[in-house]
Amino acid sequence: MTDQDWMAEVRAYVGKQYGRVHAWDKVNAPMIRQWCELMGVQVKSNPDGKTIAPPAMLQVWCMEGPVQNNYPPGSTTENPYEVLKLIEAHDFPSTVAVNSELTFERDVLEGEDLYYTTRLESISEQKTTALGTGYFVTQIMDYFSIGASNGGDEKVGQLMFRVFKFRPAQVHAPAPAAAEPAIPQIRRPAPGVSDDNRFFWEGVKQGKLMIQRCKSCGDLHHPPGPVCPKCHSFEWDAIEASGKGRVYSFVVMHYPEVPPFEYPNPVGLIELEEGTRMIAQLVGVKPGEIQIGQQVQVEFNRFDGDLSLPQFRPVA
Repeated sequence: MTDQDWMAEVRAYVGKQYGRVHAWDKVNAPMIRQWCELMGVQVKSNPDGKTIAPPAMLQVWCMEGPVQNNYPPGSTTENPYEVLKLIEAHDFPSTVAVNSELTFERDVLEGEDLYYTTRLESISEQKTTALGTGYFVTQIMDYFSIGASNGGDEKVGQLMFRVFKFRPAQVHAPAPAAAEPAIPQIRRPAPGVSDDNRFFWEGVKQGKLMIQRCKSCGDLHHPPGPVCPKCHSFEWDAIEASGKGRVYSFVVMHYPEVPPFEYPNPVGLIELEEGTRMIAQLVGVKPGEIQIGQQVQVEFNRFDGDLSLPQFRPVA
């Protein structure tokens, strides 16, 4: 079978609509409260007193949970990613997610019962990237609320999800050092500095961890912004934080490896003693030894000669 023949068979799946995947639970206030607490946003209600689900939660309601592919009764048993297996069978073994885009029709309220359907939107022509050669596969998930509009189902949002199914690029052994031209050292990307956050980065250069404070309500918040997210005042100053805190949450980045960072690369969401949270790299600890609640202390490290960054190190 030629490349054109097998790919023609795969492309025949484009436009295929897959059945419903239902949510295990109705939209409910406890999950909304937990989400808002983790994200640091306020819980909101509509005029009827029903709790409004943050729009970014849309994908969460219909997830299978900790057990893979464990969906509620009545959900489709079809595999909406079956084309990935077909492409993989022709020596394109690797997969990486490249795009995820949510759009919303309206707010989702507690008590609603959701489901989504999937449509295979497109398969690109063969593309070659730094990762390798393969195909971009795009899926569209439409989310609906059951019986929400005149007894019928109402569309509430959509998720576009795109992956790259590829054959990894060949990594060639480097030539002898003497024969190689000098490679410029890759520098860490510098932070974007604006009038809103200039005080923070100037403080970092001086070995100080500065936190924005609202002059009207006293709220501390990070990252800095032109307006207080709590009372909407434009009047603010800054205080120097102690630099002490705890690991509120963390991730360990493994792939793709982006120079000049070292991998695995642990990144923490740090809750400072003052109550606000910030994202920073964790240093001086192995990824497997990081624990939620672990006490940490800020340190200011210099890179590439003139770039200072706050990083956090566990303390005994």
